[in-house]
Amino acid sequence: MPRTLDPTHDPRGFLRALYDAAVQRAQPAVVLAGQLPAPPRGRTLVIGAGKAGGAMAAAVDALWPADAPLSGLVVTRYDHVPPAYKAQPGRIEVVEAAHPVPDEAGRRAAQRIVELTRGLTADDLVLCLISGGGSALLAAPAEGLSFEDKQAVNRALLASGAPIDAMNCVRKHLSALKGGRLGALCAPARVLTLLISDVPGDDPAVIASGPTVPDPTTCADALAILDRHGIALPPAARAGLESGAFETPKPGDARFAGHELRMIATPRQSLEAAAALARSAGVAAHILSDEIEGESRDIGRMHAALARSVAQHDTPFPKPCVILSGGETTVTVRPPPGQKPGRGGRAGEFLLGCALALQAESNVWALAADTDGIDGVEDNAGALVTPDTLARAAAAGVNFAEHLARHDAYTAFASIGDLVVTGPTYTNVNDFRALLLV
Repeated sequence: MPRTLDPTHDPRGFLRALYDAAVQRAQPAVVLAGQLPAPPRGRTLVIGAGKAGGAMAAAVDALWPADAPLSGLVVTRYDHVPPAYKAQPGRIEVVEAAHPVPDEAGRRAAQRIVELTRGLTADDLVLCLISGGGSALLAAPAEGLSFEDKQAVNRALLASGAPIDAMNCVRKHLSALKGGRLGALCAPARVLTLLISDVPGDDPAVIASGPTVPDPTTCADALAILDRHGIALPPAARAGLESGAFETPKPGDARFAGHELRMIATPRQSLEAAAALARSAGVAAHILSDEIEGESRDIGRMHAALARSVAQHDTPFPKPCVILSGGETTVTVRPPPGQKPGRGGRAGEFLLGCALALQAESNVWALAADTDGIDGVEDNAGALVTPDTLARAAAAGVNFAEHLARHDAYTAFASIGDLVVTGPTYTNVNDFRALLLV
């Protein structure tokens, strides 16, 4: 057995191999094969947005017939264009912009995509490439709303602890393109949307705020979410929502007739790939769920409680085993009074909560990382917890409880050398968590 698949002698390498298998299963070059239609009588326009956008564009370009017309524009996060495609661009232009808070580059890219949809006919085909992160990257504010207003609301949503479907409900109604508006602009062309899911439940209307999907939510829903989380609205935003001027296209709208959606990669598929690799190494694998939501630190404590039960009582699963889960947890940013928030994202906060609740339980290792390679806005994908994590932290003068209180997971794990750094992975199927018990 390769050393990286030996859970007893190299638990860190074993967990990292599981993460890598999950990421590989969601690579656009892997999942797009066999998903593209035949070229149409007219032209083929490729548009889209998301952290996987650059890799999706490169894969489509490689798979599309060389003698068939192909053009378009896709926007992705900075440094998320595969190096080979960046060095030798193809037929689809890829633009980079900011995530998670939109910037001017994203606004300009969104406007250019609007312009590309003009003049489409029924003989044309639009391939829309959508993956997580598209909400921030496809940054066109609703008419009457300033770009600065949109940025301010987005920042407040990110710090609120609201679940992704609630955040995207608000984003749809404050956008000129999301919530089905981009799909409506493509009429009367045929539209095929290819999706890589990063949301619990794989709802196409939630992924990147559903730019080509009719929206069942309403302005009233968006207002209720904002009020529930105490998010102040700029006057123009509140006026547009209260009047209904920002309402989105709804299911049954004739402009979406003939549109097709294909889910090409999901969190569940990636967890299953990791589970299959673990089983090939002789380790039982149990997938809790690919839809886990909630406060990251609380979900970490829950996973730790389950791990301690397995470690001490061989229940509900006998050892050796690996416990896998995915979804999208949240971090409600509330540092102690007088302190600024530290550095870190959902994966790190999960692991701080998990490490503290494990209480140095022997023979338990854990890895949590985002499959896009970025935990929050940092340069790490996630981190690792080992049986001696708390002891090593104490020896380094690091108090995990204090770091958790101020949301400073990055600093805590960096101080003991346990960050997981992958760089951009060019895909995104959200949270990946694995606990190994031997």
